[in-house]
Amino acid sequence: MSRSAKHEPWGRSPWKVNFTPARHKLPAHVDFAIIGGGFTGLAAAAWLRILAPDKSVAVCEAAHIGAGASGRTGGMVLSGTAAGDQPGLGDVLAGFRRILEKLKVHCDLHLEGAWEIARQQPSGKAQRRQSPIEWNDSGTLRVVREVPGGTLDPGKLVAGLARAAQHHGGQIYENHRVLEVHWSSMPELHLTTASGATRKITAAKILFATNALSLPQAAMTGMHPRLTLAVLTRPVSEKILAATGLAQRKPFYTVDFPYLWGRVRSDRSIVWGAGLVQSPDADDLEKVDIAAEESAAAFDRLEQRVLHLHPALEKLKFASRWGGPILFRDSWKPVFDWHSQSVATVASGSTRTAHQASGNAIVVGAYAGHGVALSSYFGTWAAEVLLGRRALPKSNALHP
Repeated sequence: MSRSAKHEPWGRSPWKVNFTPARHKLPAHVDFAIIGGGFTGLAAAAWLRILAPDKSVAVCEAAHIGAGASGRTGGMVLSGTAAGDQPGLGDVLAGFRRILEKLKVHCDLHLEGAWEIARQQPSGKAQRRQSPIEWNDSGTLRVVREVPGGTLDPGKLVAGLARAAQHHGGQIYENHRVLEVHWSSMPELHLTTASGATRKITAAKILFATNALSLPQAAMTGMHPRLTLAVLTRPVSEKILAATGLAQRKPFYTVDFPYLWGRVRSDRSIVWGAGLVQSPDADDLEKVDIAAEESAAAFDRLEQRVLHLHPALEKLKFASRWGGPILFRDSWKPVFDWHSQSVATVASGSTRTAHQASGNAIVVGAYAGHGVALSSYFGTWAAEVLLGRRALPKSNALHP
């Protein structure tokens, strides 16, 4: 069944991933197994092959590349983490740009800034500045601060990273779902394919890059997986963009509630996002169907909010609805750590503490909406850690 014909319970995002990985027979063993074919996993695969071209790399993706959060994000590029800059994190946006240049990825990246908008205006000089936007949404929404950031095309980023990984010798296996890992000094991954066949592969080291999916396998406890909702309008005129304050094409997000975010695409269509939907059993987002009553009602509310933001938006037409996985924890800080089973296995009998130990598997995720740049940034960092060329982030804040 083709990708375009397959039923997508999360809806279909407007981004196109114009790359299909070459097919390969799954080997019995690889040096590095990467679980998840999104931004993090694909960036890590390409980086591993560049730094260690003699090592084998396999990306195991349960569906197709970009099927999770990476291909369903709004494409807003933000700096730092959802919890702000963390000690030792470095300049994420500058690092992200260098990664794209090194891998020769072209994804319509524009880092011209982003707007934080709010109903409660700051005091002092900032209060007297004229806001480019003035919308009605549970109060008057205005720009309160401009921050580093911008936009890109997520489909082009997925395709570009996958193309780079394959070009440098990494192998990508779509429709290879990892069901479990049997832990030892040489972990064994158990997988199923699209036909239902079972496969096994051993790996010297593993990277879990599944974000809000496969939480039990990644030992990501205490996390909150949700489906965030987005709608796309049909293209609008420059006159409408100017009237609503969006002519500068800067993405925006609220810093108060009710939450709202969005960005203008190159064809002048507008992406608007808000709202979270929980899985029926609280963990398995793949059971969520956006056509269900709860989700459909949430989309209706979002569209009505948009239509009433400004008189120039009253006649907007909507082209599509979709949802994308998002994962966060109470601290809003991302996860970048050794897998708990990995540390227990490798550090057994050692006098080192678990925090000091190195292992054979790393878990990365819980970007909480800041993953567009941070995921590739952490993916390449994780590759260097797995090769023993770099340490994990120093800040305890980046650990579960």
